[in-house]
Amino acid sequence: MDIKNLLQQAVIASIKGGEEILKVYETPFDVEHKSDNSPLTIADKNAHSAICKYLSENQLPVLSEEGKNIEYAERKNWEYFWMVDPLDGTKEFIKRNGEFTVNIALIHNQRSILGVIYIPVTNVLYFAAEGIGSFKIEMTEGTPYNEIDQLIKGAQTLPISHNNRKFTVVASRSHLSEETQMFIEGLKTQHPDLEFISSGSSIKLCLVAEGSADVYPRFAPTMEWDTAAGQAICEIAGKLVIDYQTNTSLQYNKANLLNNWFTVR
Repeated sequence: MDIKNLLQQAVIASIKGGEEILKVYETPFDVEHKSDNSPLTIADKNAHSAICKYLSENQLPVLSEEGKNIEYAERKNWEYFWMVDPLDGTKEFIKRNGEFTVNIALIHNQRSILGVIYIPVTNVLYFAAEGIGSFKIEMTEGTPYNEIDQLIKGAQTLPISHNNRKFTVVASRSHLSEETQMFIEGLKTQHPDLEFISSGSSIKLCLVAEGSADVYPRFAPTMEWDTAAGQAICEIAGKLVIDYQTNTSLQYNKANLLNNWFTVR
C-alpha cells in the first residue's frame, strides 16, 4: 500500500465532503431521524457521496455511517478498508455551532493506521498516517491540499507544545454522562485547578492529540466511525486511546460496531 497516496486521497475527500456540508449549512435544511432516533440531514448524504467518489479510486471497500448495513460475514475478511463518518456531530451541525467534522480513517487488520479530520467551518485539517506523522494545518485560500508533501511542510507536527497551562479535560457537549462527570470529579482530587472544555464531534480527540487537553473520557456510546480517524491522529502523535474494558487500544471492524467506553490521554 502506498500510504502517502492514500493519505492524499483521504485529505482531498475530506475537503470535498466538507464543501458539500457547507453548501447545506448556509441554507435552511430539513432534519430526518434514523431508526435509532439520531438526526440525519441532506448534508450527511451529500458528503457521503462526495467522499466515496474520491475514495473509490483505489478500489478499497468503504464502511460509512451512511452505508453501514454491510454484513459482518462480508467485511470480516477485509484486510484494508476506509472507515468514514461524513458528518460527525450532526447535532452540532443542526445547532449551527460549527463543532462538526468529516472523519476518514484507513483500517488495517482492525487497527486505524491513517486518519483525517476536517472541520469545515474553521477550515482546520488534522491528518496522520503511520510512518509519516501526525499534523494540523489551518487552511487558507491557496493551501496546496492536493500536494501532500507541500501540505506537510506547511503544517504543525503534533503534539504542539502548550506550556504553563492547567491540567485540562475535554468532554462531549451533547453526551456528558453521569459516569463521565464522576470521572472528572475524581481527577479534581489530583488537579484541584483542573480546567474543563466542552466540545462536539471528534474535535475532542484532536484537542488531546495537539496537546490542548490532557484527557478525554468517553463513558457513553460511540460507534467505530466516530473514533477511527481521531485514534490514528492521537496515537501517531504519541497519545493513547484505551478501551475501558480491555485496557488495550480500541479495535475496529468488530461484529458489533459499537465501541466500548474509552479514555484518550
